[in-house]
Amino acid sequence: MRLIEKQDRLGGTAAISGGVVWLPDHAQMAAQGKTDSAAEALAYFRSLDHGEMDEALLAAFVTEARQMHNFLTGIGALQLTMMPDYPDYYGERPGAKADGGRSLDNELFDFNMLGAWKDRVFVNGAAPRMMLRETPLGGSNGMVDPAELQRRADRDLRGWGQALVGRLLRACLDRGIEPLLGCGGYRLCVERGRVTGAIVKRDGQQDIMTARQGVILATGGFEWNEALKHAFLRGPLDAPASPPTNRGDGLKMAMAAWASLGNMTSAWWVPTLAVPEAEWESGETRNMPVLIERTLPHGIMVNRAGRRFCNEAANYSALAGAFYAFDPATYGYPNLPAYLVFDSQYRERYPLASFMPGTPLPSWVAQAENLEELAAKIGIDPAHLPATVERFNSLAEQCEDTDFARGKAGYDRFYGDRSRDGAAATLGTVSKPPFYAVEIRMGALGTNGGPKTNAQAQILDVDGEPIAGLFGAGNVISAPTGSVYPGAGGTLGPALTFGYIAGRAAARLANQ
Repeated sequence: MRLIEKQDRLGGTAAISGGVVWLPDHAQMAAQGKTDSAAEALAYFRSLDHGEMDEALLAAFVTEARQMHNFLTGIGALQLTMMPDYPDYYGERPGAKADGGRSLDNELFDFNMLGAWKDRVFVNGAAPRMMLRETPLGGSNGMVDPAELQRRADRDLRGWGQALVGRLLRACLDRGIEPLLGCGGYRLCVERGRVTGAIVKRDGQQDIMTARQGVILATGGFEWNEALKHAFLRGPLDAPASPPTNRGDGLKMAMAAWASLGNMTSAWWVPTLAVPEAEWESGETRNMPVLIERTLPHGIMVNRAGRRFCNEAANYSALAGAFYAFDPATYGYPNLPAYLVFDSQYRERYPLASFMPGTPLPSWVAQAENLEELAAKIGIDPAHLPATVERFNSLAEQCEDTDFARGKAGYDRFYGDRSRDGAAATLGTVSKPPFYAVEIRMGALGTNGGPKTNAQAQILDVDGEPIAGLFGAGNVISAPTGSVYPGAGGTLGPALTFGYIAGRAAARLANQ
């Protein structure tokens, strides 16, 4: 078996992610007094379906997820702990778990266990020394004893996606599988309708690698490939939050092998904030997902007209529908870009990206003593913004957003100020000068369209027939859950499960 990686380090998007894995009906739920079933998970997805989901793929995911989890845990490739209070993103839908249970966090992993491979896992910046459930993203206060953090740093204990990728790598090494780095796939080798290997590029040279059992594509999405984005996505995507290595290599390989494509207009959308001081190693500006900032009290999002256009605290992936609203009169997207507007009450209590309360804000954050002046600075309508804020303030004082229902759903409140009860966790007046604003774009954690697969993770051709010897998993394929991001870890759960299905199916070929 060969594990081939284009970059000089492993892990890609998963390695720099939160590492949370969304799994229905796993064993830990019953141990903590929660109930779930494959049938409930299917009902949840069906309630969100707009015709893009494949029933067989959904069934494969929700029934095989438990087996995948048990298998990888049994061989030491996963060590996950359920986050009991982390709600599904659409908690009011049939089959949802509004009280949490399906999102699992990684235990800390000792990177010294990787030996010579400890520096071969992709990381951009400081390695995370906390588990996600210890942070505000996981519903905690982010407070860990400094001595404990130092102990973790001294031992090189890492959480988040680093722990996920580290354990998976260790499991590979234990089985004699050493990844081949700096070796990118270029084209598939096809003989008499069967994939027999791949043409790869390494050190500027092309080479053919043969595959007796099959090739599994797991190359990520295409959100950094300008030509593919323009060809397929439904609107502009100029601020991806993933590493700039996701350029559609696997998609192009599958297309050249006559693969059928699905879900190509969609992505795992997320509002992003460009932080000029934060760059990828290759020099691109890093776009940070805006998960918490838009949900906290004393802030709103407005469009170029100075008007609110959505529930700011809603599920980040679903917000794309609001950002990409198209105005036929102006033939444009009036909500792109948007602006997060907040006041001094916000600044006194909450962070903005990595800038904590009380610390100076960078020059790219607009500031003004009144809303009219702020509107002029960011180039939006100075008449509408004060009226919008006045309207929002009246709703916040009543603690009921009758315009967009912000704070009504449990998920809205999860990322808010959890010291406040009910809708007050996310609703608070924008009334204390000075006022601030930053530009928000609609980015993506990755794309979710690609070659179609069947329930055995076999990639299908343009006639819907399996391409012999070709499998896929992760963001390179048409997502088994369609465009629905069900909860935290909604990409990694299906990716791991279909990786498991693909590996098992390829292994069966060796015994034929």
